[in-house]
Amino acid sequence: QKTFDNFDWDGLLARLPVKKTAEDRDKRKKIWRAIDMNGNGYCSLAELDRGIRDVLLLPEIFDCKKPIMRAFQAARLKVPPRTKHSDDYVEWMEFRIFLVYLRQYFEYYVMFCRTDLTGDHKVDINEFKLALPTLEKWGVKIANPESEFKKIDKNGGGVIMFDEFCEYAIKKNLDLEDDDDFDDVDIKSMK
Repeated sequence: QKTFDNFDWDGLLARLPVKKTAEDRDKRKKIWRAIDMNGNGYCSLAELDRGIRDVLLLPEIFDCKKPIMRAFQAARLKVPPRTKHSDDYVEWMEFRIFLVYLRQYFEYYVMFCRTDLTGDHKVDINEFKLALPTLEKWGVKIANPESEFKKIDKNGGGVIMFDEFCEYAIKKNLDLEDDDDFDDVDIKSMK
């Protein structure tokens, strides 16, 4: 399983114009027009996925479907629906938040991959215990690993899945030690 050591976080952030400035808004508009090829004002998951690969030129993220899906799900529900189709797509007014979420969920995905030592897309109790020093670097000190594991494993399946890990990372405000220290008010609103 890939752990994304030496990942170019600054390069990622440079490709994601998420600031609330006129310059970044203009960049977003250009990207949006390239992704929303039919100009209907809606982007499906497939269109955004293709846009990550072909417009944003982020092959590392394109290969990681879980953070893309999480960002899509979160962004499309961020703004109250204007039409009967609004909740099924990302619209322009949600696009910046999609990019913010994409960046953040990718960070959580990297954390998850570094915790999932076997690469089976789930973290068992042994992997969790081995990750305690790493989790501490990310901002959480765990005194009772068994109890904490059970809290994270919401469905009681005996393993932590990516979605469960994301909920925990958001709640605990985990921060990868070797990333770009991305910080945005919208991330705080994920809680």
